[in-house]
Amino acid sequence: MDEFKRIKLDNENESAAEGADMQEHPSFTAVVLAAGSGLRMRSDIKKQFMLLGDVPIVIHSLRAFDLNKNISSTVLVTAEEDLEYAASLCAQYGIKKVREIAEGGDTRFRSVYNGIRSAAAGTDYILIHDGARPLLSQGLIDRCCDFVTGYKACVPAVPVTDTIKVGDKNGYALETLDRSSLWSIQTPQAFSYPLLMDAYDKLFVTIRDYNSDESKITDDGVIVESMSSYRVKLIMGDYFNIKITTPEDIVVAEALYKDLGKSH
Repeated sequence: MDEFKRIKLDNENESAAEGADMQEHPSFTAVVLAAGSGLRMRSDIKKQFMLLGDVPIVIHSLRAFDLNKNISSTVLVTAEEDLEYAASLCAQYGIKKVREIAEGGDTRFRSVYNGIRSAAAGTDYILIHDGARPLLSQGLIDRCCDFVTGYKACVPAVPVTDTIKVGDKNGYALETLDRSSLWSIQTPQAFSYPLLMDAYDKLFVTIRDYNSDESKITDDGVIVESMSSYRVKLIMGDYFNIKITTPEDIVVAEALYKDLGKSH
């Protein structure tokens, strides 16, 4: 694969020391994605750098992993032009576990691939999280770490509460889906590192040899499902763990943030 730019932070030595103290336990690395352009926010500021409670959105996600006892190190993925700025934010807000900031790719899954390639040596499990989900709880991180050690691949999800209809190209309803079997997928998605890397290697071979439709690759669970024999375990997510995509989402996130305070 093509090379990509990355910045190593001084935190690497500290993370390595922590990893040495916990070498008898599995090693978990978080990959936080913050490489998107955020066009739907209709703002000159990329959504991951917009403020939520006077703190950039992505910093909330990074702090959650900083605070979690299971996570030994974090890789932050940003656009090439944001590498230095992201490094300055980590320093400004005292983020300790980010050992490397990697350049994102032209698609989400290529950004993820750059992130997992930047994981610390000896990583056993990877947690991939959208940097635009700032209300990530310690409980959800813990559940991901607990379940992935047994299932090798798990994603958090919440049961769909709305009625979901399938529509045709003219906007007419075709059918109403049974929502009892529908789940809304969240992050962080957790995988065995060897399993995920093998699935990605097979994915790129498939793209190269068969010119596969990349638009159908919406998350890492899809990659593992289609490129391995492992089934992805759904675990209970968190309805507060919303993804900020539109200006309206900021309003909701602000209200939730004030309600949750620092206890979440």
